Amino acid sequence: MSFKTILAVVGVSQTDRDLQVATDISDQVSAHLSALIVGFAPQPTGRYATLAPAWLEQRERNLQALGEAAKKARDKLSTREISFDVDSIYAEVASATYDIGERALYADLILIGPGAFEDDDLKKQIIGGGLFQPERPVLLIPPECTPTLKPKTVLLAWDSRAQSAHAAREALQLMATAESVHVTMVDPTATLRTSGDEPGADVAAYLARHGIDVTVDALPSEGRSVAQVLQRHAVDIAADMIVMGAYGHSRLRELVFGGVTRSMLDEARLPVLMAR
Repeated sequence: MSFKTILAVVGVSQTDRDLQVATDISDQVSAHLSALIVGFAPQPTGRYATLAPAWLEQRERNLQALGEAAKKARDKLSTREISFDVDSIYAEVASATYDIGERALYADLILIGPGAFEDDDLKKQIIGGGLFQPERPVLLIPPECTPTLKPKTVLLAWDSRAQSAHAAREALQLMATAESVHVTMVDPTATLRTSGDEPGADVAAYLARHGIDVTVDALPSEGRSVAQVLQRHAVDIAADMIVMGAYGHSRLRELVFGGVTRSMLDEARLPVLMAR
């Protein structure tokens, strides 16, 4: 699908860097940019901590910093020739997940910039609010990579699950404008009910009908994790982006045992578009 509204969730301390990335990405595809600045309340340390003068004073300072960050964001974006709006939320004891999810209802894509990528608490809130509430695709932009929504080479991680198919559909227009798309499978097995006699052939045909130049790559893991194989192959083919389904296993299982999604959230080195 096309991305006409991009929601960039930005922490108070990462406003400049993440807004620059969000502005550049929105400008690439002529999208409206909705910037959501998130501030977090200090965590209470006792039953009545929220009534303590020190806690209340810190809360006031945080609210002031949040207001200043939102104003700075509006001033910065007003100098660019893009359509935008800026909002802010202050998460008290409860998380910001619900507020992010509510705003994500009206976005085509949620952006996690390099600052938010490095902030584990904020990143978890964005994933929870984006992937699990309105189920919008999320684009992660790790530090020191080239942010883009116009990749030349795309690696589509494929495992014949519904999450992978959803990611492929969300990224159809993006892949249609790419020069090449590598449907990449790790240790695929031929099964009648999922991947068929020739793993990857079905999705390759589906993408080809959309005018996408497809190559199917079946890779052995050879003792490495799936995430390691995908990231290594992305380097080998000079991919500009990885497209993948998120949380093929339950979120709890991935939290406890790890998984491809969790590894990518922690260790990605190039833009990753996730959908669920």
